[in-house]
Amino acid sequence: MSKEFHELALEYHKGDRPGKIFVSSHKALATHHDLSLAYTPGVAAPVREIAKDKAKVYDYTIKGNLVAVITDGSAVLGLGNVGPLAAKPVMEGKGVLFKQFADIDVFNIEVDTQDVDEFINTVKNIAPTFGGINLEDISAPRCFEIEQRLIEMLDIPVFHDDQHGTAIIIAAGLLNALEIQGKTPEHTTLTCLGAGAAGIATLGLLCELGFKKSNILLVDSKGIITDERNNLSKEKLSYKRTTDKKTLADAMNNCDVFVGVASANLVSKEMVRSMADNPIVFALSNPDPEISPADANSVRDDLIMATGRSDYPNQVNNVLGFPFIFRGALDAKASEINTEMKIAAVHALKDLAKLEVPEDVLKAYNTDSISFGKDYIIPKPFDKRLIDVVPKAVYDAAISSGVSRI
Repeated sequence: MSKEFHELALEYHKGDRPGKIFVSSHKALATHHDLSLAYTPGVAAPVREIAKDKAKVYDYTIKGNLVAVITDGSAVLGLGNVGPLAAKPVMEGKGVLFKQFADIDVFNIEVDTQDVDEFINTVKNIAPTFGGINLEDISAPRCFEIEQRLIEMLDIPVFHDDQHGTAIIIAAGLLNALEIQGKTPEHTTLTCLGAGAAGIATLGLLCELGFKKSNILLVDSKGIITDERNNLSKEKLSYKRTTDKKTLADAMNNCDVFVGVASANLVSKEMVRSMADNPIVFALSNPDPEISPADANSVRDDLIMATGRSDYPNQVNNVLGFPFIFRGALDAKASEINTEMKIAAVHALKDLAKLEVPEDVLKAYNTDSISFGKDYIIPKPFDKRLIDVVPKAVYDAAISSGVSRI
């Protein structure tokens, strides 16, 4: 980040009114009569109805359109364990995106504990306020336990976006990339660099979509996860392999797909050069990828590449997922966001990228043409069709899989 951009970002967040969000009422409150309806005595009417039938809370309050974006500040962007206060600008930003792209209201909540039990109890106790819980920027492996326990405890969707949002967008883009490169999931070899929240969730979803664990090598900071490694988390143990390979370079040699969710500049030109014909590289570390597109493309002309950046083609951006996934889940009054709903979102995004791109999207990206191919495997965030396509797919999957209250 340049000094100029740094100062511009600070001024954007400070401005005349600090932060990015505020709370507003959409009901009239201009007269004494309005006040009597909004508060006492009028407010007693919905209180009585909800006391008789808890489901009425969706009729008379914001609950059905309100999501909590909750963090402990332990894994904020690429900045690490910066704590709950420093995490607040990111959580506010998440709230803005929910509202802008899917008209979902958000309270951002920063919890001042990194004890798993304390955090879970805090979320459990405030959950009645919300129609859904978006966990955010929580470090692995704690995030796996936190999410799973909350899913089991609560009757509203609990979704750790760093895990599943990332996984859904990667999967949608990767399926399209495989199609273009003439490959199929069941016969594709894949190296994943990064065994944290995003890496583990991505591999889990890809296996649901037809990838074989026997064709996957998971690499962390100590090398490939093999059966010779000790003290592995249960998530890593699920992907251990019996192999003579040890290093990232070994793993990438002759593999079809590389997915990087780790850190900048860990992949060399030689590693990309050693990959199989028609390779696919998703280098998603932000702001700097595991290898730059310029370096990767300099050694392979048969490559499809994606990054997490907006200034390169094929940006893997979670904003393509979480607003629309929650929109569908909330509209379905779903008790959870299950695998069927995640897969429905994958296919909705995958298929949207194959359609003709509208004129307003071309204008937003200042270009005359965008079409399905090596440089366009994932829809653009400003494609207005996302709000029509993805929530409906998620909604239908919630209904058909039996987790909707409708």
